[in-house]
Amino acid sequence: MLTKKGKYGLKALVDLARLAPGETAFVSEIALRNNIPKKFLDTILLELRNAGILRSKKGPGGGYALSQPASAIRIGHAIRVLDGPLAPIRCASRTAYEACDDCADPETCQVRRSMTEVRDAIAAILDTMTLEQFVAAPGAAGLVEEDEPVKKIVGR
Repeated sequence: MLTKKGKYGLKALVDLARLAPGETAFVSEIALRNNIPKKFLDTILLELRNAGILRSKKGPGGGYALSQPASAIRIGHAIRVLDGPLAPIRCASRTAYEACDDCADPETCQVRRSMTEVRDAIAAILDTMTLEQFVAAPGAAGLVEEDEPVKKIVGR
């Protein structure tokens, strides 16, 4: 299940993808537009910046922006950065595999096999979906409160 951290991170990415080219947004603006606690969003945006998904600039004209075009950012990568592996259980993960204490043979375990198929199906969708596609998807406008390009908030 996507955590609140993952959900808020996706909402922030959608918000930033809707900015005009060259425009930036402050954390407080993104938080206000998306009803996200600012302190929590600070942590989320820092993780996305450290992963190379966002860039930040301090001072006048500063704030956050995408580090590359939305068409180059994969949703699966963003979710992994914030929430970790996509697999529903550790023994089905490619990146964070841990054997189960109660499993005698992971190779024949039906739960592991089924959850590996689930992981593969999730990854097949999220690893091919770009932020650009995510923003353009029906219903994506609901992720950000307004249905127009984002506007700067006056009086930060």
